[in-house]
Amino acid sequence: MSDTLILTKPDDWHLHLRDGEYMAAVVKDTARCFGRALVMPNLPDPIRTVADAAAYRERIIRALPRGSDFQPLMTLYLTASTPVSEIDKALKSGFINAMKFYPAGATTHSNAGVRSWQEVIPVLERMQETGLPLSIHGEVTDTAVDIFDREKVFVETVLTELVKAFPALRIVLEHLSTREAVQFIEGGRDNIAATITPHHLLLTRNDLLVGGIKPHYYCLPIVKTEADRQALLKAATSGNPRFFLGTDSAPHARGDKETAVGRAGIYSADFAMSHYAEAFASVGRLDRLEAFASFFGADFYGLPRHSTAIILEKGVGKQIPPLLDYHDRKLVPLRSGDVPTWQVTGITSPEPTG
Repeated sequence: MSDTLILTKPDDWHLHLRDGEYMAAVVKDTARCFGRALVMPNLPDPIRTVADAAAYRERIIRALPRGSDFQPLMTLYLTASTPVSEIDKALKSGFINAMKFYPAGATTHSNAGVRSWQEVIPVLERMQETGLPLSIHGEVTDTAVDIFDREKVFVETVLTELVKAFPALRIVLEHLSTREAVQFIEGGRDNIAATITPHHLLLTRNDLLVGGIKPHYYCLPIVKTEADRQALLKAATSGNPRFFLGTDSAPHARGDKETAVGRAGIYSADFAMSHYAEAFASVGRLDRLEAFASFFGADFYGLPRHSTAIILEKGVGKQIPPLLDYHDRKLVPLRSGDVPTWQVTGITSPEPTG
C-alpha cells in the first residue's frame, strides 16, 4: 500500500454548521477538503422556506475562507404546516437538495418536526412526483422504546410503512447505527439510500460508557454494539452505491457537552477523512474509500463528480487538537489528542488515477 492516496474530492451529505459566529468558526474545517455538503436545517429557528434557506446559504458563503469553492447544499425542515407549493419553489431554486424529516423531539432542535408522516401526505406525494429526496432522522420518539432500539423500531414500523405508501419516493436514511437499518437498505429499492458517519464506524457503546461516561461520544442515534458497528463497516466498504459519506458533524461547546444534561452531537469535520480512512484501512478496504466518499452521494443526488482531488498521506504526524476554537468558546473534536495514520495534506487539480 502506497503512503499516498489521491481521491476525487469528497462531499459530506449530512452536516451541521449552526449559525452566526459559531458557524463561521467551523465551516472552514469542512471547506478544507469537501467540495460540497448537505447542510441540515435544524437551527433554533428552523430553515422552513426557500427564503430562509437562501438567506442561510448566503451567510455560509460569506463565512468561507477567501478563495474557497466549497458549495453549501441546502435542506428544508419539514413540518406539518409545510405547503406543497414550497416543494415547487425548492425545485426551482437550484440550491435546495432535500427536505428533512425530523420526528418531533428526536434530536437537537427537532420539536418543530412532524409527529407522523400522515401529517404531510400531500407534500410527500409532490416530492415523489418531482424526485426531491426526503432525508430522514430515523428514530421513534416513544418514551416506552429503549434508546438503543429507537432506530430499529423506526425502520420496522415507520420507514416500512412510508416506503410502502410512497414506493417511488427518493429517501436517504441518515446516520445509520444498526444492523437492522443496514439490512433494510440492502434489501430495498435503488431509490432508497443511507449515510454513514465516522463515529458510528469507529465507536460502540462500550467506548461511550465503560470506565465512565464520555460525553463527547454522545450522539443521536446513540452508538450501538460491536455487531452493529461491524455491520456498518461492512456496508460502508462493500461498494454498494446506496451507502455513502455523511459525517453528521455537529459542533457543541465543551460546556454544553460536559454538563448535567449534555447535548447530543459529535464534531468530526476537522479530521473527517482521516477517520474514514482509519475505518476503511481496518478492514483492508482503502481501495473503496473514494467511491464511498466521492462518487455514490453525488450520483444519488444527481450532481457531477468533482474534477479536483484531495491528497491523503500516511504518517504525517499531526495531532488532532485537544480543543478547537468555537467563537468565544471551545469544542472537543472526535478523537481529540490522537495522531491519525492518514491525513489530508492538499488538493490537486488533475483527475485522480486511483
